[in-house]
Amino acid sequence: MRKPSMPPDEAITLLQEGNARYVAHSLLHPNLGPERRSETGSQGQYPFAAVLACSDSRVPAEFIFDSGIGDIFVVRVAGNVLGHSELASVEYAVDHLGTPVFVVLGHTMCGAVTAVVREGLLHGNLRILSERILPAVERTRQSNPGLSEDELVNATVETNVWKVMAEAFASSACLRSCAKKGEVKVVGAVYDIHTGRIDWLGTHPQQNQLIG
Repeated sequence: MRKPSMPPDEAITLLQEGNARYVAHSLLHPNLGPERRSETGSQGQYPFAAVLACSDSRVPAEFIFDSGIGDIFVVRVAGNVLGHSELASVEYAVDHLGTPVFVVLGHTMCGAVTAVVREGLLHGNLRILSERILPAVERTRQSNPGLSEDELVNATVETNVWKVMAEAFASSACLRSCAKKGEVKVVGAVYDIHTGRIDWLGTHPQQNQLIG
């Protein structure tokens, strides 16, 4: 593995500072000019964070972190679920590019989660997606009886983030090894589509058991 470009906590600070600028409407729009294109084109990419985010058009990952070309390795899929392709993409960032942080980013009022809350397993190819979200819905519903639909959706979004983090460790020897050595930090977060603010959930509470 290539040596990380910076310590994981420093990378998280950059993400937090970028989001703070986004919320405050004081964007710097860094690394978007022709010089950055030329640099990354000739010298390669060394992103300081990998982000598994939802495909929702209201969650433009690079913008909400006020980042530019070559800064963030973004994997987007509805419901920020984790399949083989998504996990392979994250492993590429961590193992080949030396990315020191992996963020599982959910968001409030997620359309994919809402659909599964309302309908359960969906039809056609959407069934594959809903099968990955349904366990989080059921777990949240059982733990929090009496929630309104909107409350259940947002509570499930957080449950789903924790679930995806656990799945990532369970399915990736690369992430387990790198996390154990301190070469990567895996953290959860939830983006509020109304305020633009990100609620940082931190590392998984059972991370030590998950990485062995």
